[in-house]
Amino acid sequence: MKNKKNISHKNEQKLLDLGRTILRFMNQKTSKIYNYKQIAEGINYKNPRQRELVIQALHRLQATQKIKETEKGKYIVNLNIEGTLTGVIDFNQSGNAYVKVEGINDDIFIHQKNVKDALQGDKVLIVTYNFKGKKLEGSVVEVLERAKDTFVGTFQKIAEKDFGFVVLDKKKLNTDIFISKNHFNGAEDGDKVIVKMLEWKPGSKNPEGEITTVLGTPGDHETEIHSILAEYGLPYNFPPEVEHDADQIDRSINADEVAKRWDMRDILTFTIDPKDAKDFDDALSIRKLDSGLWEIGVHIADVSHYVKPGTILDDEAYARATSVYLVDRVVPMLPEVLSNDVCSLRPNEDKFTFSAVFELDEEAKIHKQWFGRTVIHSDRRFAYEEAQERIETKEGDLVEEILQLDRLAKIMRQERIRNGAITFDRSEVRFNLDENNKPIGVYFKVSKDSNHLIEEFMLLANKKVSEFISLNKRNEPTGNTFIYRIHDDPDPAKLTALRDFVGSFGYKMDLANTQKVAESLNKLLSDVKGKGEENMIETLAMRSMSKAVYSTDPIGHYGLGFEYYSHFTSPIRRYPDLIAHRLLQHYLDGGKSPNKEEVEEKAKHCSAMERLASEAERESIKFMQVKFMEDHVGEVFSGVISGVAEYGFWVEIPENGAEGMIKLRDLVDDSYSLDAKNYAIIGSRTGNTYQLGDEVKIKVVKANLIAKQLDFKIIND
Repeated sequence: MKNKKNISHKNEQKLLDLGRTILRFMNQKTSKIYNYKQIAEGINYKNPRQRELVIQALHRLQATQKIKETEKGKYIVNLNIEGTLTGVIDFNQSGNAYVKVEGINDDIFIHQKNVKDALQGDKVLIVTYNFKGKKLEGSVVEVLERAKDTFVGTFQKIAEKDFGFVVLDKKKLNTDIFISKNHFNGAEDGDKVIVKMLEWKPGSKNPEGEITTVLGTPGDHETEIHSILAEYGLPYNFPPEVEHDADQIDRSINADEVAKRWDMRDILTFTIDPKDAKDFDDALSIRKLDSGLWEIGVHIADVSHYVKPGTILDDEAYARATSVYLVDRVVPMLPEVLSNDVCSLRPNEDKFTFSAVFELDEEAKIHKQWFGRTVIHSDRRFAYEEAQERIETKEGDLVEEILQLDRLAKIMRQERIRNGAITFDRSEVRFNLDENNKPIGVYFKVSKDSNHLIEEFMLLANKKVSEFISLNKRNEPTGNTFIYRIHDDPDPAKLTALRDFVGSFGYKMDLANTQKVAESLNKLLSDVKGKGEENMIETLAMRSMSKAVYSTDPIGHYGLGFEYYSHFTSPIRRYPDLIAHRLLQHYLDGGKSPNKEEVEEKAKHCSAMERLASEAERESIKFMQVKFMEDHVGEVFSGVISGVAEYGFWVEIPENGAEGMIKLRDLVDDSYSLDAKNYAIIGSRTGNTYQLGDEVKIKVVKANLIAKQLDFKIIND
């Protein structure tokens, strides 16, 4: 009797597992209707016995309303709101989560007791329901796809036991990973490590894992920087075979190749870059033509000449998709021999470039344009500061050329703003480091005329290349496949909330149309300059914006006010620019429009890698700010409230950009709660209010390097 029960249980389990496999297959295309043969074929269940099992599993899925029968023998995933949905899970610090489902505006709330074995970013299958008649909620049924299987954390060996746990760094990961003795791999108690998740058995509280790399002591500078890179899956070193391929590249400027290009080596050309830059991927040339027009060349490193599709060098560049700029180092997209030498437009060297050349009149109107491959010779390397000095003092070598470029750039900038560009001009925090990478000072990078000069000509090239491919001579869309940099219109609900909020400060916004919104935003950003509410309103305005991404769908770039826009000017550090170069040359050679889906897949990958890189960059800044503030624990600063949440609020110190947390439980004079609509924390008895943008006095009470977190305390005079 017992044996029969076991067989029955095994069959049950087999059908349950098969049902999950079928759902996973059908969830790849939730709008498609399948018959049982297509499903069996799709999951590789081909013999008669297997197909019978598929039919049984389908009946069970139908009975539990995971799928529905559209007509006899034809099935579709049940996407009814009371059915199953597929999406990506995002945890908050409380352990609860939300699942973002494509096609549904509101994210679906998942209580922490219903997240099952899901981890941050996983693709999950959820079942939804209206809990007690309230808003829609869900429970995770199954993890369909892991976002990642390697994590960073601190190893804790359990005393006198043959096992331990890795406590993960990321607050959004809601579990520790169990490590058996044979998977310690040399890690000692307290080490910062990289752990690979091996399995998560059904019903088990913790997944099991194996330590793959010991990073070092938590809090140590190198350990923490390498932890950031590992956390975001960003490889610091290149594989030897990639370095080898890069070393073999022909660096010669040979006559046969020069003959295929416009030789511009005799035209005055120079670069303007940050003083500590090592890779120069853009240069400007300028000369006055007999016609009285100015010929301005925007010359970009011709990376596509050296990095060819199908090579391991290209595969590695695509996998990385972007260079990553941490506080104390660059993790380049290309090996150094390419990024800092072969492709870098260094002074007094001949270089192969891809160029956009414009003939402009004194009003910066374009009379003629040309795109193609060139060879140039940079006559001078300027740092931004040197170029700025010439603009301000009107003295120094090449001053006339720089002043002329500056004049044209200012005309183009004003034209852009008139046409709807938004002028966010926020300063970026930078650190002065000693020889041990200890931050000894903080300063802010502020854009000046020399920065705007380069920016305007790069924007011009990016825009005009995009238009050249996307529009014919009659200004009609060509439908040619290209990779665009797109920036969607702001969310109307966020704009309305912003308008209502800034109205309480006496500022007005007109949301009648796109142009009015842009004008209102620019006026708002100008009007708040130097006011107490500047930081708050700038922050809220930024949050109302969409994120810019790469796409083959040219919906325009809202922030710049451009209908067609692409990234073309930085192929040393951005893979989408390399794709743009290849596609432009393909069209210049008379090629037909390539497969859109393939380019779209690359665009999505590049967008995802850009997000990871910017998160890693932010993390390294936070780490360095905490490290800088270690020497200031106990000191009092003036700060500005920069964010509010249910459990506390953040305060930023304007003089160094450091941000710390004030926990509500530490405010002992009253019981405080969040007023989300007004971005404020309000005391229930006293009515004391801490609102976004308010100035407060704080004391630094703790600097936690490992958590990259500062704790502040409010000081009342």
